Amino acid sequence: MDSLAALVPRDRFLPLCPETNAGGAPRRAGIEIEFGGLTEAEAARVVADALGGRVHEKTAHELVVEGTDWGAVEVCLDTIWREKAGGKLADLGLDLSRAVVPVEIVTPPLAPGHLPALDRLRGALREAGAQGSRDGLLLGFGLHLNPEVAAETLDTILPVARAFALIEDWLRKADPIDPARRVLPFVDPWPRRLVDRLAGEAAGWDLAAFIDAYLAETPTRNRGLDLLPLFRHLDADRVGGVLEGAGGLVSARPTFHYRLPDCRIDEPGWRIAYDWNRWVMVERLAADTAALDRLASDWLAYRGALTTMRGDWFAHLEERLDALALWETR
Repeated sequence: MDSLAALVPRDRFLPLCPETNAGGAPRRAGIEIEFGGLTEAEAARVVADALGGRVHEKTAHELVVEGTDWGAVEVCLDTIWREKAGGKLADLGLDLSRAVVPVEIVTPPLAPGHLPALDRLRGALREAGAQGSRDGLLLGFGLHLNPEVAAETLDTILPVARAFALIEDWLRKADPIDPARRVLPFVDPWPRRLVDRLAGEAAGWDLAAFIDAYLAETPTRNRGLDLLPLFRHLDADRVGGVLEGAGGLVSARPTFHYRLPDCRIDEPGWRIAYDWNRWVMVERLAADTAALDRLASDWLAYRGALTTMRGDWFAHLEERLDALALWETR
C-alpha cells in the first residue's frame, strides 16, 4: 500500500463537505500563514504585487493590503507585543524577536474560487525569501485554516469534532509536524479522555453538553483543532467563564480553527492545497455516518484491549482510511 499521505492531492483544492452553508451560499474560509525571512513591509509588498491593492501601515509592525482581489489582507508580526508597538523599547524588542516570531498573513474569508490563488501567493513569498517552520530550530511556524461551519447546529459540528478526534493520530504521524511545533505547547493533541468521550457518550449530548465536555477536557486554544472561537460564538456566556488562561485571546467566530499544519513555505514541494485537503478528509469522514460510527467503535475496542500498543491505532487508521479514499475527487 502506498503512503496515504502521498495520495492527498497537492495540485487542487478539494471542496469542503458540504460545500454550502445553511443559507445555501458557498462556505468560505479564512487562512493564516506564518513565516520568517521577510519583514512585515516586505511581505505586504509581495501580497500587493501578487493580488493587487495598496499597502496601508497601521503601525510599524501591522499593515493592511487594501483593495486586493480578496479584500483587505492583514500582514503583521504575529505576537501580542505588536499592540505595544510605537515605543522605542517595544519596537526594539519586536525587531530582536524576528528570529523566532513569525510574520503572519491573515486573509478575509475566501470563497472557493479564490483558494487557488493561495498557492500562487505562497510561490511569490517563497521567491521573495520567506522561510518555513523546518528552516531552523524552534521556529514553529504554522498554517491555520478557518473554514466556516456548514451550520451552527450540533448535528453539523459534533461529527466533525468526532472525525478529527478519531484520525488526529493519523494526521500527525502520516506526515509529522516540525519537531519544534511538537515541543512547543501550541498544537498539542486532544486529550485521550476527550477522544474517549467523543467516541462513546457523545450520542447523548446536546450542544450545551458538548461544549461542557470540551471545556472540561481541554480549556485551551493550544490544540491542533481549536473549537473555543466557535463555542464562544455559539454560547459566549457558557464559554466566557473558562477563557482566562486559555492560551491567547478568543474571538468569537463561526468557524473551525484548524491549527495543526506546518508552514513549509520555503520547501519546493509543499502546497497549501495539500494541508487544506487533509482537512477536507476530516469533513468527509464526518459526513459518512456509518464509517464514523464504525471507527468510534473501533477506538473504544482499541482502548479497552490489554494487548494493543500505541502504534496499533495508526496502523488501523491506515487500513480504514485506505478503504475510504477520502482524498479522491468526487
